[in-house]
Amino acid sequence: MTQTSHPATATATTGDPARNLAGRLSTLDRFLPVWIIAAMVLGLLLGRAVPGLDDALSKVEVVGVSLPIGLGLLVMMYPVLAKVRYDRLDTVTGDRRLMLSSLVVNWLVGPAVMFALAWVFLPDLPAYRTGLIIVGLARCIAMVIIWNDLACGDREAAAVLVALNSLFQLLAFGVLGWFYLSVLPGWLGLATDDLNFSVGKIVVNVLVFLGVPLLAGYLTRRIGEGSRGRAWYEERFLPRIGPVALYGLLFTIVVLFALQGHTITSRPADVARIALPLLAYFAIMWFGSFALGRAAGLPYPRVATLAFTAAGNNFELAIAVAIATFGVTSGQALAGVVGPLIEVPVLVGLVYVSLWLRRRADAGVVPGV
Repeated sequence: MTQTSHPATATATTGDPARNLAGRLSTLDRFLPVWIIAAMVLGLLLGRAVPGLDDALSKVEVVGVSLPIGLGLLVMMYPVLAKVRYDRLDTVTGDRRLMLSSLVVNWLVGPAVMFALAWVFLPDLPAYRTGLIIVGLARCIAMVIIWNDLACGDREAAAVLVALNSLFQLLAFGVLGWFYLSVLPGWLGLATDDLNFSVGKIVVNVLVFLGVPLLAGYLTRRIGEGSRGRAWYEERFLPRIGPVALYGLLFTIVVLFALQGHTITSRPADVARIALPLLAYFAIMWFGSFALGRAAGLPYPRVATLAFTAAGNNFELAIAVAIATFGVTSGQALAGVVGPLIEVPVLVGLVYVSLWLRRRADAGVVPGV
């Protein structure tokens, strides 16, 4: 997450950035998986050990959005979005291979893959199956920014693709929910379900989890560069705020798992059943999108961005829709809650896989990355 971990900076300081990357990372960055696992465990223990904590946290809401989670995501995303060079976004929007690939894997392939996996793994558990399908419909607009930055992906491309996902989320979430829960199962002779949701909740979700930090990051760069210059902004200011993103990430994980700690720890067998299709989903989406990006001839930073934006999901929206439609104690809500329990450690692991593939490409072992 530090400024030195970005490929542009690394290349300028050493001929082999991958080999020396770990040595130039801060202690916070180097042991990130340890801190994330510790944050998950702490959140689960707090939710289990402190009576009423989950209820207290869930009641701290503003226009239906959990205030603690909203603040954590704002702190987490702001430093990364402040690093984006907004004057370079036209190079991303003009990349038709990237834009088309992202739309296809996010809005055609992703929901279809989750639908298939939910029915294959959970044919006898309709509530969990429906919850997973909802997770598959909610494309990632928040935490993927962090994973992409850790994997040295293209920040400008991530900002554009996340904004694109947000737009399509507003337009397509309801239609796809109706199709995958009612229409397609009927065509296949399977059980059908109905999904009722609030369009306003999706709009608020997008504005809070993307709009606020995006606007803050854009204004910070414009004002900072305008008053002190780009060199000061990128060499002095950004390294100072960089670690704040990881603090926000860890805080968000603690709060999220504290909110659902009792639910997760009290039903381990159900969690295990839900986890299997999720593991398969993240693997299929990430490796499939990475391979697609390579086949399309994209450079590594954009290949990584495509893979992470395709594999991540907007669990905040999925949980909110499941709870609003089926209730806080429903199986659908539990499936949504298990989503980040599996997604967080898996995508952290995929960050290291992505960097490993980058090192092999730099060494000439993996062509075309």
